Amino acid sequence: MTPPEQSQRQAEEQRDPSLSTIMSERRQLLNLAYRLLGSLADAEDVVQETYTRWYAMSPAEQEAIESPGAWLTKVAGRICLNLLGSARARRVAYVGQWIPEPLPDPAEWIGGAAGGAGVDPADRITLDESVTMAFLVVFESMTPAERVAFVLHDVFRYPFAEVAEIVGRSPAACRQLASSARRRVTAARAGASPDAARQASVVRRFKAAWEAQDIEALISLLDPRATAISDGGGRALAHPLPIEGAGQIAHLYLTIARLAPPRTILERTVNGLPGLVVESGGRIETVFAFEVDDDRITRIWAVRNPDKLRPWGQA
Repeated sequence: MTPPEQSQRQAEEQRDPSLSTIMSERRQLLNLAYRLLGSLADAEDVVQETYTRWYAMSPAEQEAIESPGAWLTKVAGRICLNLLGSARARRVAYVGQWIPEPLPDPAEWIGGAAGGAGVDPADRITLDESVTMAFLVVFESMTPAERVAFVLHDVFRYPFAEVAEIVGRSPAACRQLASSARRRVTAARAGASPDAARQASVVRRFKAAWEAQDIEALISLLDPRATAISDGGGRALAHPLPIEGAGQIAHLYLTIARLAPPRTILERTVNGLPGLVVESGGRIETVFAFEVDDDRITRIWAVRNPDKLRPWGQA
């Protein structure tokens, strides 16, 4: 949030004390919507629409709501549920592979830790394992109802009675949805542990090997069954299919290093874990997220779609 926006909010809160209570829910809503949709831009739209619906009510209607926070969450959750249904149809027509929108962090990571000073806490996604790229990719395999039930209950600790009101099913049905989603997460995340310090060491060595064009070092840092996925969305050059195998990935990245124009590879935090950002001509062109298991990279996600990288230009 910019200083002028902060000043405007403070002035509005002085005129309407209840505004402070309502706006204090913003970060919670943003955290929820991002995990449900995998898109920061869409999450911000959901939060805006949620507040629009709140202020469309009369003061009497607002005062009649016992818990504004619960009301806002319910509305945001239902908007996300509807969007998830339509998003599935849009993904069918998406050009190439679809990867969730990566979360920016303006700070370098040092030993796995990131800074982030200067970012308004009210506008920042709270980072935990449920916001890592690996987790968000697993979310994509769920049905919209499973995703909403799991995120609300397992991540945000909402009771199933409240989840049921948002999903439009019985508490027992929501319990089953969350259980099914939990099994998907357990199966997909078996063996992987998001240890930031360990990942920082592996990613830093990967960066050094890539810059040195050392194919043997690259292969040694990749799990033999590693997978690399790139998302250009038809807007940037990207491999249309996942690349599988350490050798295949290493050769591809070595080719990129040899043919690409001059660029800078930066160590940046991506969705709460050490990642890499490629900058060329003052423009962010690729954001890399990694999954590391047993000191080897098991998955690489390379986001190149410029629509998904807009927040990185502001980081």
